[in-house]
Amino acid sequence: MTTSPLLNNDAPTTAGPRKTRGSGKPRKDKAVGLHILLAIASLYFLLPMWWLFVAGTKSTQGLFTGTGGPLWFDQNFALFDNIGQLMTYNNGIYLKWLGNSFLYATAGGIGATLLAVLAGYAFAKYRFRGRTVSFMILLASVMVPATALVIPTYVLFNNLGLTNTIWAVILPSLLSPFGVYLMRVYVQDAIPDELLDAARVDGSGEFRTFLTIALPLMRPAVVTVMLLSVVGGWNNYFLPLAMISDPTLLPVTVGLNAWQVQSNSATASSLVWHLVTSGALVSVIPLIIAFLMLQKYWQGGLSLGSLK
Repeated sequence: MTTSPLLNNDAPTTAGPRKTRGSGKPRKDKAVGLHILLAIASLYFLLPMWWLFVAGTKSTQGLFTGTGGPLWFDQNFALFDNIGQLMTYNNGIYLKWLGNSFLYATAGGIGATLLAVLAGYAFAKYRFRGRTVSFMILLASVMVPATALVIPTYVLFNNLGLTNTIWAVILPSLLSPFGVYLMRVYVQDAIPDELLDAARVDGSGEFRTFLTIALPLMRPAVVTVMLLSVVGGWNNYFLPLAMISDPTLLPVTVGLNAWQVQSNSATASSLVWHLVTSGALVSVIPLIIAFLMLQKYWQGGLSLGSLK
């Protein structure tokens, strides 16, 4: 008795694996195109930083009549001389501006992060009357430019007698609608309700549940909101410009602008363009340090969230 080869399962198949010709070339071309696009984007973002560093190494004369051009160094490398003059010019007022910026950014950033964490967690995990309406108002406030609120804020603080004080800059910086929205969205997806219910069943109170269960899982969003708040407070310009008239209370952004205005209307002997550029260069360094320090906790929080 013979069996048909069509019914024999042990019969070897002669058909080899199907080959697709040219399938790797389009993918390789696409990768090359993406790398070129990323290189162009990186150059676009790094070019202003390079110009700032180069400009910070030049004297006032070198900025306008130097031989190296705007994107290269001058023959006279004056970075250390500029920093020395920066720290002593006008009785060292630049150091006061740096201290003010550090105070405004730190106090406003930590306060805004704390309020955003509490409000975002409450919006995501609690049901209360007016929750939907309140969150809609919050979303609407995100759409309002911060500069549009400076004049009403000035009128309010002027009636309270708080203008020309540090509170005129710190208190408005404590409100971060975008930070609350970001925390609410993150908590809603990253922290399951079953985990919180299990902690409550085990006898954990609401505050203890928040500190021991929810807050460690919120670390990536907390670091993100803090970084955005600190950077926003450090770069804040229009609010302190409207609120503060005392030169010793100005942040570094408004102070450097005052030097720029002075250079535009000053004589050749009192030009301080080299101080403006070197001061701007020094003011960027704390932001870089803050980003590098928070990035470690950012990555650690992401890993912790994935393990949980």
